[in-house]
Amino acid sequence: MDGHLGEELITLGVLFLIAYALGRLGKLIGLPTIPIYMLVGLIASPNFHLFPLSFESDYVALIAVFGLLLLLFNLGLEFDQDEFFGNAGKMLLSGGSYVLVNLSVGFGFGMLVGWGTREALVIAGMTATSSSAIVTKLLIELRRLANPETPMILGVTVVEDIFIAIYLAIVSVVLSGETDFWAVVLKLLVAFLFLAVMIAVARWGGRVVSRLVQTRDDELFALLIFALAVTFGGIGDLLGVTDAIGAFLIGLALGATRFRARIEALATPLRDVFAAFFFLNFGLLLDPTTFGDVLLPVGLAILLTLTLNLIAGQVIARVNGFGPQAGLNTAVILVNRGEFVLILATLAATAPGGGLDARLTPFAGLYVLAMALLGPVLASNSERIGGLFRRNRRSVRRQRAVDGERERTIALAEAAMAGEPAADEVAAGSADGQAAGAAELAAPDTEAVAVLEETAPDVESAREREQRLADAAREQAETLTEDDVRRSRQIDPEY
Repeated sequence: MDGHLGEELITLGVLFLIAYALGRLGKLIGLPTIPIYMLVGLIASPNFHLFPLSFESDYVALIAVFGLLLLLFNLGLEFDQDEFFGNAGKMLLSGGSYVLVNLSVGFGFGMLVGWGTREALVIAGMTATSSSAIVTKLLIELRRLANPETPMILGVTVVEDIFIAIYLAIVSVVLSGETDFWAVVLKLLVAFLFLAVMIAVARWGGRVVSRLVQTRDDELFALLIFALAVTFGGIGDLLGVTDAIGAFLIGLALGATRFRARIEALATPLRDVFAAFFFLNFGLLLDPTTFGDVLLPVGLAILLTLTLNLIAGQVIARVNGFGPQAGLNTAVILVNRGEFVLILATLAATAPGGGLDARLTPFAGLYVLAMALLGPVLASNSERIGGLFRRNRRSVRRQRAVDGERERTIALAEAAMAGEPAADEVAAGSADGQAAGAAELAAPDTEAVAVLEETAPDVESAREREQRLADAAREQAETLTEDDVRRSRQIDPEY
């Protein structure tokens, strides 16, 4: 790197201007900024030759690290400890079951991919958790904060945040390259001790921390917050729990102070700017020529994630007493993947032990791009998708009722033409059946009131037609002989 950075600064500025323009367009259709920053980095990558601008990752590598630290710092800062500890049982049941299902199936999928056990562990983490940033933004932009299922969704993301801290601590030790059993155990003990101490400080040391960080000068306060995030990131890295978790834990501790709102006001703009460097830098590291090697695994991972989330969403909704639509809303919101996938991919790419499959990086890039683009589209249309399923279910009910009416009417007609004494009984049964069918059709369906109003006239007209057939059959039965009836049945068995 020489002393003149004019060209690099212009290129970087133009790239962010492009990201800004694409971000404005993305907002119109509900897309988050994460995939947009990644795409801009991808087209400016030295590995992509169809774009006139090219930029080296080395120029922004350190700034990208700051972005990673501030992402996790804000995640810890925004963690609602009172909500978690006050409703821990239901949160752990909902969020824990969601993470466990996705993690276990994801690990099995990672083993089937055949890249290795450590790689399977990374893939399991990638498929297990949602993007808290995308989930929160979608809930706000789709105006669903007041929805009854929203606290349940946020509860799942809270449990995911705790899982991320623990999982990264474990994965960092596994990827360290340490082979001695007791050395691995010692690293895990140190990692969990650090986690326990910082969580204890966050839970019971809020007043002490408040006294240590208080200052009225906003400039010095912002500098202090940034310094703490970076310093504890370094401590976390040295202790083997990754720099990201060190930043998360100091954010957790500061979130317990009386300065939380003030810290958020200062840290959020910093996070947004530096996070743009992180996502842009990840795009710069991608090589489009390697995408062909991971297309099939990524496609299978997307299908697996969608399927598991649809199932998990319904299970979580039922556990919390909600209906199918709330379960669908939950599934399509939580299906979004983002920053945690990229954090795991970055951790794997820079693991001191080395030796991991190089395909993890393009796998993570394509997987995040696809899910971060597909997820918001599904989330914004979840009510419409749910209405389609309800309409189909109502159509099946209506068809069954009409078929039942037809069968009873045919039985009535046959009995009337045969002059059987049971005709009156059949007619009475038909009347009862009609009343039951009408009662079933008239029963209120809180999930499909609009559909019922649209389809009720069709059902009525079908019953009227069947009634006319029955009346005609009775009149015909008075003039037909038994031989005529037998000949009619031979000509038209349906009759």
